[in-house]
This record gives sequence, C-alpha cells and structure tokens, in this order.
Amino acid sequence: MQTQLRHNPSFSVARLILAPNEPVRVEGGAMMAHSQGVQIEARADGGIMAGLKRSVLAGESFFVTTYTAPPQGGWVDVAGVLPGDVLPIDIQPDRPYYIARGNWIANSHGTQIDTQWGGRANLFGGEGGFGIRCSGQGTAVVSVYGAIDVFDLAPGQQVTVDTGHVVAYDLNIQFQMRRAVQGRTVQTMKSGEGFVFDFAGPGRVILQSRNPSAFAAWAASLAPGNSPKGGLGFLR
Repeated sequence: MQTQLRHNPSFSVARLILAPNEPVRVEGGAMMAHSQGVQIEARADGGIMAGLKRSVLAGESFFVTTYTAPPQGGWVDVAGVLPGDVLPIDIQPDRPYYIARGNWIANSHGTQIDTQWGGRANLFGGEGGFGIRCSGQGTAVVSVYGAIDVFDLAPGQQVTVDTGHVVAYDLNIQFQMRRAVQGRTVQTMKSGEGFVFDFAGPGRVILQSRNPSAFAAWAASLAPGNSPKGGLGFLR
C-alpha cells in the first residue's frame, strides 16, 4: 500500500493506493471515496469481543471495514473527523506503536491492531485510558486534530507532553505518566494542566497541535444549558 496526501495540513485526505487484490482495513466512517471495483466487507475484526473492546475501550468503531482492490488495483480515500493533518506511520516487527484513542483510521495488510491499556493518566486526563496497539509490518494511518509534530528522541533525551496532545509513540520508548505538578493536586488544578507523559529516548513520539478533549470541553461550555440565561444573556 502506498499513501498519497492532499488538502494537507488543515483538511487532509489520504489516498491509499492498493496493488491488485490488496486489502486494507479502515475505521468505520473514515472512507470518503474509492475507485471502481473495490470490494467492501464490514465485520468485527478479531471477533465480537475484540470489536467490543475496540469500541467501548479504545473509542473506535465496533466494525472495521476491509476494502480489497480488484485485479487491476485501486484506491481508497480516507479522512479523520476533526480538521487537521494525516500521517502514515511505518510499522516494523521490532517497532510496534501505541496509537491514542480516536486517532487510528487505517492500516495496511501485514499489520495488526489490538486494544491496549494506555495508562491511568489517559483515563483521568480525559483521553479514555485505552488505545490501539499496531504491530507487524506495513503502514498505519492516523488523523490528528491540528498539525502534526514529531519528536525523534536521541538516547537519554527527554520531553514532557500533555496527554491530550499525544497521537502515537514507539512502544520501545521509555515513558512514565504523572500529574503535571507532581504530588500537588491543588496546584495541578490551578495550573489548568492535568496529566503528562515523560518520554525518554531513543524513540519517536507523534503529537497533535490541538487537544480534542479540551476542544470538546470548551464547546460543551457554550451549550445553552451551561451558560447564563441559556447562553443568550448578552442578547437580553
């Protein structure tokens, strides 16, 4: 599978170019268009329990759709829900990746996805606790909210990242999760920050420049029931 991007970085679409009879697995609802002759099969990938885990725990769809190219080859266009960029990640047998809740949209034949616990900091930080583990050999495609930032950490190099901005990371990397202000719950609340990752190289960390959970909280605060006088007080 080859990946071509267009309309990036703000409203990216990834065209997944498939060899003859090549399949690709796509998150339910992520397909925008496909070429003539592509065959479609939707099922709970890995069985009902795996589908439930992926849906309830990892925030992905219960069904995964497999698109298979006809004998002459074909393509499938995929896009994320929120405005932002799309990135193909190279998956190698010795380099699996953890993909955060809601970011995975497709993976090529030869790679496998499964639900993985991402840590209690993700759970309490609003990111859901669970995500996707992608292993094997091939390509995983992720969508992000905003722009993509990539940290390639050298051995011993460290970086601290808010949990809501993490898209994916190399599972060989060293990391720990903690409160933004260590040991001080009140100070953490005052700072407006919740939980963070401390990553240490070598390894790659992929970030998004906007935080979906923060956006959701902001949008909810503007709902009529959460604003004075139904949110229209300024008109009265």
